[in-house]
Amino acid sequence: MTTDLPAPFVGLRTEIKPEWIDHNGHFNAGYYFVVFDDAITDWMAFVGLDEAHRAANEVTTFSVEGHITFERELSLGDPIEVRTQLLAWDHKKFHYIHFMHHATEGWLAATNELLSMHISQRTRRSAPMAPDVLDRLAAIEAAHSVLPVPPQVGRVIGINAGRAS
Repeated sequence: MTTDLPAPFVGLRTEIKPEWIDHNGHFNAGYYFVVFDDAITDWMAFVGLDEAHRAANEVTTFSVEGHITFERELSLGDPIEVRTQLLAWDHKKFHYIHFMHHATEGWLAATNELLSMHISQRTRRSAPMAPDVLDRLAAIEAAHSVLPVPPQVGRVIGINAGRAS
């Protein structure tokens, strides 16, 4: 299947705001979550799960698992963009990773790996996605299949045993 979909998808673009700066003078860890959460809106629209679709079908998505890595420090005013790569999906869920990049210099600042579940708003339980959304995910998968699996995917937090203290 050939596709002209972006790989990865580039969504949210913003800059580091004064209220996001902590006592160390850099981007506070909690606001990485805020930015990544804001990036989900663009990603869901790209997937076909925009606000109109959710309202018309009484569905939504819940993030059921997530992991952030902090790769490089960001400071006040730094321009950032969030790119997203689809990793896997089935009829009720999808696994993806966001990459927060410095928007002009290109370096990676952070990643956010997520598993999202498609939910019926009536039952508050998982529910299959509509066929058009599944078709869209298949097309995105085809476009993103050329991308390597990022090293941050599936990482486990821990301390190497036997390491000198």
